[in-house]
Amino acid sequence: MIISVMEILDIIVMTAVVGYIFMAFLRKPTPDYYLKKQSFDWEAFKVACWITAPALILHELAHKFVALGYGYSATFHAAYAFLALGVILRLMRSNFIFFVPAYVAIGCKSALNCAIPPLQSALIAGAGPFMNLALFAGAALALKYKKKMKKETRVILHLTKIINLFLFIFNMLPFYIFDGYKFFTGIYHHFF
Repeated sequence: MIISVMEILDIIVMTAVVGYIFMAFLRKPTPDYYLKKQSFDWEAFKVACWITAPALILHELAHKFVALGYGYSATFHAAYAFLALGVILRLMRSNFIFFVPAYVAIGCKSALNCAIPPLQSALIAGAGPFMNLALFAGAALALKYKKKMKKETRVILHLTKIINLFLFIFNMLPFYIFDGYKFFTGIYHHFF
């Protein structure tokens, strides 16, 4: 089975939580935003899910499918602790929200051989950010060449473009916990 029932459940939970967290950024600001209790905005929730879920899900599934292609086990997981942190920051009405909504756990081919060769490691790590780059390019091309579209569609494509470019750049930073570190060190170790 390529995707398990638990992975589908994690994808649904992650999508709903991330949609809830980011729907606040899609609301029209009011002068009393911080003073009054906000009702649940289903339209903003739906748009937030449409914008964020493909970027996050396809990013993680790219890691998963490249790892599977090399014969490793790979499982999508919602990062429940980080999703809870995101909800807490959202409830605090923080303007800065940083969290990891999901990850892919990659297992070895066998108990005896647990080392992933550097080039494979680099390609698995780079698959997610490069998926975001492809989504950015797709949204940019749609905006450039499709002249007649609804204003809402144009806004969704523009936001899709922004979030995917951000995810590409952010994930390609060469810091230890990011995909960029694994990508660049894998490439370096493969050639040197």
